[in-house]
Amino acid sequence: MQTLPFAILAIVCYLAAGAWQALALARRVPPRTILVRSLGLLAVSAHTVVVAHSVFLGRGLHLGLFESASLFTWLIAALLIAVSLVKPLLNVGVGLFPLAALTLVALMLYPSHMVEANVSPGIVFHIVTSSVASALLSIAAVQAVLVAFQNHALKHRHTRGIIQVLPALTSMERLLFELIGAGLLLLTAAIISGFIFIDNLFAQHLVHKTVFSLAAWLVFTGLLIGRHWLGWRGARAMRWTLGGCLLLVLGYFGTKVALQLIFHDI
Repeated sequence: MQTLPFAILAIVCYLAAGAWQALALARRVPPRTILVRSLGLLAVSAHTVVVAHSVFLGRGLHLGLFESASLFTWLIAALLIAVSLVKPLLNVGVGLFPLAALTLVALMLYPSHMVEANVSPGIVFHIVTSSVASALLSIAAVQAVLVAFQNHALKHRHTRGIIQVLPALTSMERLLFELIGAGLLLLTAAIISGFIFIDNLFAQHLVHKTVFSLAAWLVFTGLLIGRHWLGWRGARAMRWTLGGCLLLVLGYFGTKVALQLIFHDI
């Protein structure tokens, strides 16, 4: 398999980046932002080759379960590396870098042959906006867990360990809601473009995606309203963020899981 060496390189670099950041959070090793970012960038570069050959090679788009998962985590990792240049976001790589490695392992072991042909520019725009929105909101979900943990520790006056490494709570919360705001904006564009460019979003094979996406949009909108008017934060913000992210994942991957892993149709 011609992409296997690139997949192995990406997996090793993702795991190394995630492990170093985890050890830095545990204060076992000194923080090395440049090292973690460099490992992540190398992993994303190798992952790009895998995505190009598994998803975009040939006619149409190859969007089986693990091809889609690999594309999704590649986008998350790429966004994480890019945003970390201007925002203190590398800490979420503790969970997201190993996840990207896991999807690559699954892709190498269980490739599919599902092809979506005749993809119009409008559909491509819909796919891109929905994918970037989901990636940003997934990053926000991990950020929300860190914020909730930090908020709980500070309330109970636990100021050692990971708390000493994380940025100030106000900065962490501000970044969380910036991610949610950007993700919600793109999710709105994805939903609107879906209604414009897709013939029937409530057709049998699309209805679950539409319903879950609309439900997620309502959850994230409700969270931002609660934040603005009621001052929601901490554990409540984490629950709403994780709930919205779970709805998006169920909407996007639910049918693919059923078809590929249960019914073996693709």
